[in-house]
Amino acid sequence: MAELRVPELGESIVEATVGNWLKKIGEPVSAGEAVVELETDKVNVEVMAEVDGVLQSILHVEGETVTPGDVIGEVSSGTSAGAKQSQDEPKKSDEVQVSHSPIPASPEVPAATQSEETVMPRETNRLEDGSMTKAGDGPHLPPRATPAVRRMASEQGVSLDALSGTGGQGRITPADIVSSQQSGEPPVMQRQSGSQGNATAAATNHVVPPREAAGGVDNREEHIRLSRRRLTIAKRLVEAQHTAAMLTTFNEIDMSAVMDVRKRRKESFRDRHGVGLGFMSFFTKAVVGALKAIPQLNAEIRGEEMIVKHYYDIGIAVATEGGLVVPVVRDADRLSFAEIEQQITALAKRARENQLSLEDLRGGTFTITNGGTFGSLLSTPILNPPQVGILGMHKIEERPVGVNGSIVLRPMMYVALSYDHRIVDGAEAVRFLVRVKELLEDPEQLWLEG
Repeated sequence: MAELRVPELGESIVEATVGNWLKKIGEPVSAGEAVVELETDKVNVEVMAEVDGVLQSILHVEGETVTPGDVIGEVSSGTSAGAKQSQDEPKKSDEVQVSHSPIPASPEVPAATQSEETVMPRETNRLEDGSMTKAGDGPHLPPRATPAVRRMASEQGVSLDALSGTGGQGRITPADIVSSQQSGEPPVMQRQSGSQGNATAAATNHVVPPREAAGGVDNREEHIRLSRRRLTIAKRLVEAQHTAAMLTTFNEIDMSAVMDVRKRRKESFRDRHGVGLGFMSFFTKAVVGALKAIPQLNAEIRGEEMIVKHYYDIGIAVATEGGLVVPVVRDADRLSFAEIEQQITALAKRARENQLSLEDLRGGTFTITNGGTFGSLLSTPILNPPQVGILGMHKIEERPVGVNGSIVLRPMMYVALSYDHRIVDGAEAVRFLVRVKELLEDPEQLWLEG
């Protein structure tokens, strides 16, 4: 029997959430084949089988929190024939679990009710002296069953309290549930009657029933479990506002010169380098130039020290279905426009395909985020700790501006700099934005100054 263990997840990652099981109980697996996905706050990790065999048990179901070293499943040596037998004839063993591929919630029992009420800790029947009891030995001890069996019972409408477990130490097994149904024992949860009654009343009175019968959950609400990444994003953003003296200052940039360069050079640039000439390479170069002029924005607070960094690893915020991630362009000051565009394109593609590595996300000295991609005209970006500065780009929009005593239309962009006022003064923040503005309105400086 080979154990599936949670691997080391990388620096600063101490736990993960069990995601999608890629194999079902009884299905054959090959050595090196992915069996289950784990979600972390940064990337998703696949757990591979170390031997050829059959997935024998699932010890942690989707949504459970695990830590490095935890055993989450077991693979036994076997063949596909053995796998078929395990699928067709459930063995009376406490090691055989039901599949935990995602199970759609029934319309009668909402998903939130199932996950909260039927998935119980594994060892609720452990006595103070460490011994185990069968279900029913004590007046208040719940039946001993794995979360998998509890979910199966919930789906089938079977009460575990009415069953006697045939597994080890009185554990209720999938076979016990199947046997109870074959013997005609009535299920305790009469889920159909409540929902049918509501439906009948609705048809008679021409009103929509406000709530489901089971659990009292509003049937107009959808309960969605937050991913590990989304939970961590929420936690870090709140921490950023609680721990930093965050302030935002604004300016606007005339994008005429940059747009002119892009218009004249975009075809030849793509032919030579295989990527488009976007705005992000201009902004990355301009930010590096401004950070060299105002180094406090390329720093972090560590204890009672300010750590000023003389390297420029620029984080580029990328929106994905799972949430915002910030892959890092390393040593941006040493890269050409083409190399920056190539790296950003590759990182964004990997981010949207959920293929980023921990190294892609680690570190970063300053961040750029582009809300203009989605039409944002003005916003106040939140710091990405432990960084002390983040630049927000926005939508380019033609606006009337005064030029040499005349009012003309120019493509203008508002930019926002959020910064940690503990080590960055307002004057320095304003000077930083002014320097970014100067470099972008005269982009030749970006080439002349490297």
